Amino acid sequence: MSAVSDAITPSAFDASEGVGDWRVLFGGATANFETGTFATGVALIGRIGELADAANHHPDVDLRYGSVTVRLISHDVGTISRRDADLARQVSLAAAELGATARPDTVQAVQFAIDAHVHADVMPFWRAVLGYAARGEEDLDDPLGRGPSIWFQQMDPPRTGRNRIHVDICVPPDQGESRVAAALAAGGTLVSSHAPTWWTLADAEGNEVDVATMAGRE
Repeated sequence: MSAVSDAITPSAFDASEGVGDWRVLFGGATANFETGTFATGVALIGRIGELADAANHHPDVDLRYGSVTVRLISHDVGTISRRDADLARQVSLAAAELGATARPDTVQAVQFAIDAHVHADVMPFWRAVLGYAARGEEDLDDPLGRGPSIWFQQMDPPRTGRNRIHVDICVPPDQGESRVAAALAAGGTLVSSHAPTWWTLADAEGNEVDVATMAGRE
């Protein structure tokens, strides 16, 4: 099977066998496993390393004291693929064998969006000041994968009366409405709704955030 032909949609990933621990967000399929101890987390990373080397397909892994977060994406096709679904299933089995508990309700992806008239005029500044790398014509990424990505949104027509930078938060589809409700209860206002794909909210001073999901993005 060629690399191109094994790319899949978020719904196809969700329908794959054994991936119930995982949620597709901006940047790939993500799972968080509560390990309880640092030693269990280290052991899980060891197992993930063995599985990844055997598959020749390597995820991003974040180890913390009580948890391990894993993100899967196939960079050669620019999205998730069957390889990601296969490795996700194996990682979940390894986590279960070590007694780690999946927490799909805790995963999210954060990016900043900057409204721009001309991307090429502003991207070099942000690339230089952050030490980021360009991904296409609209995105910048932290080369070490630690910081949020930056998306340059075409501002056409020009807008006034609002900030030019906002935060995008991608959460699992089953968490979108509750996240929005929590933000509204905390003093936010609903600017617009495109449910279930995204909601635009604002704080008490008009600073905006999009709460997004991958629903409807096939």
